[in-house]
Amino acid sequence: MSANVSPTGSQPTSTYDSAFLRACRREPVPHTPVWFMRQAGRSLPEYRKVREGIGMLDSCMRPDLVTEITLQPVRRHQVDAAIFFSDIVVPLKAIGIDLDIKPGVGPVVEQPVRTRADLDRLRDLTPEDVPYVTEAIGMLTRELGATPLIGFAGAPFTLASYLVEGGPSRTYENAKAMMYGDPELWADLLDRLAEITAAFLKVQIEAGASAVQLFDSWAGALAPADYRRSVLPASAKVFDAVAGYEVPRIHFGVGTGELLGLMGEAGADVVGVDWRVPLDEAVRRVGPGKALQGNLDPTVLFAGREAVESKAQEVLDSAAGLEGHVFNLGHGVMPSTDPDALTRLVEYVHTASAR
Repeated sequence: MSANVSPTGSQPTSTYDSAFLRACRREPVPHTPVWFMRQAGRSLPEYRKVREGIGMLDSCMRPDLVTEITLQPVRRHQVDAAIFFSDIVVPLKAIGIDLDIKPGVGPVVEQPVRTRADLDRLRDLTPEDVPYVTEAIGMLTRELGATPLIGFAGAPFTLASYLVEGGPSRTYENAKAMMYGDPELWADLLDRLAEITAAFLKVQIEAGASAVQLFDSWAGALAPADYRRSVLPASAKVFDAVAGYEVPRIHFGVGTGELLGLMGEAGADVVGVDWRVPLDEAVRRVGPGKALQGNLDPTVLFAGREAVESKAQEVLDSAAGLEGHVFNLGHGVMPSTDPDALTRLVEYVHTASAR
């Protein structure tokens, strides 16, 4: 084995031995690693500048732009991992679904998926559908060096919610009506989306991503029994499909305190926790054998340095007994967050957790 290759044979040693990947594997770390969901985004003036006049989906399909945006928070904040700049609907757009991301609204689907005939529009995704992803990750891994890159995809339930509702929703009435009223169609829809999502993650891993995160943003709208019956099998299919690559798999949803054990059961190596459940309680719900990620309330960043450090220390104290911990916010960085507050937070966590 080459000295430059990890024990799995799939990653450079410099990345494999990073604090982030070691924490994901529940190994000793020199300090608690930090990255932030939505760290590459609207809170950064340099992001707003490069995105000026360019639509969100177009931005996700330009390798030069994806590379620059993904690198911005690494340069500025010295975070321990980069997150691939993309959007959860990119694979759907890539297979021909007529959708757009409308400013101030979010993804809007021209023809919602409501019938069995609509499933035919969800064809398989191939690497040829997303050449810009492969190209961007190649560019990124060369630039990032020892900093790991996290691949990114939306989970089947959240994608299904957008497809069935036709856009963002607070009640998910159409998606839940299908889930309860036509469970066979619902299961087939999620199974199809699991295949598309797995293919999208495989492209990213094969191009050089060191870990992957599955965002089930809207899973918190479900009762545990419904999640177990109607969602878990599809999420598990995604995680199973990429298990052979031996890269850490992270699972995150918002408002999922009641689902944490089930989300771990779906096959993640790392379970993301929002700010509503302390990490010492979250580990009890998830059970042994998983690292946890989280979970500072994103709004704390508006409260001033002393408050931020005090609340960050609470998170670190709550994580003291964990097998592995990746520090993150309990959801994404808010657009009006002061970037300097994030930079100071990274520095604080690194210093306060130094072993």
